[in-house]
Amino acid sequence: MNVFLGIMIPFVGTALGASCVFLLKNEIRPLIQKILLGFASGVMVAASVWSLLMPAMNMSEHMGKMAFVPAAAGLLAGVAFLLLLDVVVPHLHLDHEAPEGPKKGWSRSTMLVLAVTLHNIPEGMAVGVVFAGMMAENAQITMAGAFALSIGIAIQNFPEGAIISLPLKSENGMNRGKAFLYGASSGIVEPAAAAITILLSEFLTPVLPYLLAFAAGAMLYVVVEELIPEASEGEHSNIGTIGFTVGFVLMMILDVALG
Repeated sequence: MNVFLGIMIPFVGTALGASCVFLLKNEIRPLIQKILLGFASGVMVAASVWSLLMPAMNMSEHMGKMAFVPAAAGLLAGVAFLLLLDVVVPHLHLDHEAPEGPKKGWSRSTMLVLAVTLHNIPEGMAVGVVFAGMMAENAQITMAGAFALSIGIAIQNFPEGAIISLPLKSENGMNRGKAFLYGASSGIVEPAAAAITILLSEFLTPVLPYLLAFAAGAMLYVVVEELIPEASEGEHSNIGTIGFTVGFVLMMILDVALG
């Protein structure tokens, strides 16, 4: 039951964010969007370091001076995986008119949801890998630490859910219920990816350090490629930096205090 709750927490964060479509009349103001995007970036970077990369290196201490190899190899593989998805999956980022990936003629709303879904795949994998490590009774990963990662990702998923659902209502003319469903559905991939990872944990445990770093690399790709540039566009980019700092510190506190 604890594991089920743990992998569902990030989805709840997305759904709660998407529910803002019932409370707000218009899109989130640009300054608020910058703060939220920066905040999400800070949470993801801190989670990548404290919850994923550091445990990966600690698990590899027996390799001596080569203990960095699993973390470095996994991180590079995670970046390459997200780069590949960016190339092969049609998607559209907020505030962009031209879609990325293959030309499919899909609707704007579908490609907006796909863009957020791509972000959520590595987050779901990260949660799944951490809970798989906890279930394998790895000394580097505790139940509290696994829940800290889940809660941190849920916190940064809240603004993502709002940022995707509100434009669907205001720009695409969707009714509130449909915009909520689109926004919430972008988070379904997280518990799905986490569950698949846990189901395969028996086979994945020997390469757990690589998988932790893989998830970190994928999350860092999303931050550097999309979240930080979007938070820094136009005027008042320092607002995004403040949001990043707050998100980073909050996730660091969660991980260290609960881990």
